[in-house]
Amino acid sequence: MKLKITHRTEYRYDQPIAYALQRIRLLPTSGAMQKVGAWSVTVDGAREEARFTDHFGNDTRLISVEGEPRTIAIEAAGEIETYNKAGVIGIHRGFAPLWLFMRETELTMPGDRTRALAAAVGEAADIARLHQLMALIGEPSPAAEPSAGQSQEQGNGASQSQLQMSSAGQAPVHSSSAGRDHAETFIAAARLLGFPARYVSGYLVLDGAADKAASHAWAEAHVDGLGWVGFDAVNNMCPDETYVRVTIGRDHHDAMPVSGIRLGQPEERLAVSITVEQ
Repeated sequence: MKLKITHRTEYRYDQPIAYALQRIRLLPTSGAMQKVGAWSVTVDGAREEARFTDHFGNDTRLISVEGEPRTIAIEAAGEIETYNKAGVIGIHRGFAPLWLFMRETELTMPGDRTRALAAAVGEAADIARLHQLMALIGEPSPAAEPSAGQSQEQGNGASQSQLQMSSAGQAPVHSSSAGRDHAETFIAAARLLGFPARYVSGYLVLDGAADKAASHAWAEAHVDGLGWVGFDAVNNMCPDETYVRVTIGRDHHDAMPVSGIRLGQPEERLAVSITVEQ
């Protein structure tokens, strides 16, 4: 599927900003499931301070804002061709060692429900166990436990809002809440089963229609003989040509496409739009 994607994020403030620093990861890379053509990231109303590739292989840019103007616009746009590889990414690459994706993080600390999900997975081939885990996570649960990250936000909301540019508007920028929760539950349970696992943030073409897309999140697990394989527990499927990978990390915080800190208390309004053409 050949796609042209435009992802625009706009922040508006009611007063000049004392100082803000944002980290942007909005440039996808080519791989087994996608080939990136012309792609650009433009920023209006801010100054680029640094550009580098992080240890997970994500193109990363730091931008700063001070004083006027009161509007910051970030736009990522480009062309990409996607392929259906049944979710198989292939061998591990990059600076981060494979064992790093076996380590628990604050957002992937397993609780009782996650341990029960891992225990419910039967004995089978590795790939079959992961498919079973994906299906189990997608089943409705009347007593779903909050992730470690959710617990921290509920217990210390002020700290969370200081860490993010917009505590109220982060979800539509990065991924759906369900996508994030399902992905981090899958990661925590897969690690309990002995699989390195990581978080993926990107786009999903909705209902297979090339004119509708949304931010989404899913997980990948490393399987001997196959390498990295994607699993989307929200939709109970391995990613196909309707998925676009943008960032990866151990959890949501590692893979956030846009995050930052801000000094002062200006009122913020956030507008996000994602358009896609075939």
